[in-house]
Amino acid sequence: MVVNSKKLLIEAKKNKIAIPQFNVNNLEWAKYIIEQCNACKTPVILGFSESAIKYIGGYNVASSIVRELDKSLKVTIPLVIHLDHASSFESCKKAIDAGFTSVMIDASRYYLERNIEITKKVVEYAEKYSVTVEAELGIIDNHKENYTNLEEAEKFIKETNVDSLAPAIGTEHGIYKTRPNIDFNLCEKLSKSIQIPLVLHGASGLNDTTLKQLVKLGISKVNINTELQIAWSNELKKYLSENKTAYDPRKLISSGEVALKRVITNKINALSGN
Repeated sequence: MVVNSKKLLIEAKKNKIAIPQFNVNNLEWAKYIIEQCNACKTPVILGFSESAIKYIGGYNVASSIVRELDKSLKVTIPLVIHLDHASSFESCKKAIDAGFTSVMIDASRYYLERNIEITKKVVEYAEKYSVTVEAELGIIDNHKENYTNLEEAEKFIKETNVDSLAPAIGTEHGIYKTRPNIDFNLCEKLSKSIQIPLVLHGASGLNDTTLKQLVKLGISKVNINTELQIAWSNELKKYLSENKTAYDPRKLISSGEVALKRVITNKINALSGN
């Protein structure tokens, strides 16, 4: 069933577990992610970036893919349709109007007051449709000078009434070029101070021990994309090297299914609190 993420994240924070967000890049990935999470009986947030939405064919197409798979696969777990890293209010509005149940507005590139202004506008619109809103504060790039400021976070949450926050605590998007310098103490302070669920971006490449520790300290949602892409593409390369005359796109795309689902299962286990 398709739901928003508010209750899921509040319960996750309370129980010291994290809900996984797996990013969707095409129809097949949406199907694989839903199938595996359903088999593991784990709620899942299906993240669509603006570029993925453009590739798929638009906000309505992305929303419809999840809703139709929910019906055809007879899904028994909660599914969240989430807009990841929206660059503007307009993008969030399009997603909400298309039936997305969660949006992330990323105005972290602006100064604090402007970030608050944009995020507040998204929250006010989303509330009319029971859509949850995630925001970002600080710059997620593994540089200490860009880490989230605790006092600014408190002000940000108070003035925007956002549902969850993605803080900059030392992780980085994509493939890590240097060793992550995660500030576990800051993560814990933020969790206790602002109280709303925290979201971890840049989780691909972090070991299970690190993920488990961050979940215990207050991370309630973890985004995974790059690790899925690497696992899938490695299997595709292997398939092509072993099947040089292959041309059926269905076989090419499905060659990475097992590897993709393996990563999904491993991440679910790491985030379960066990």
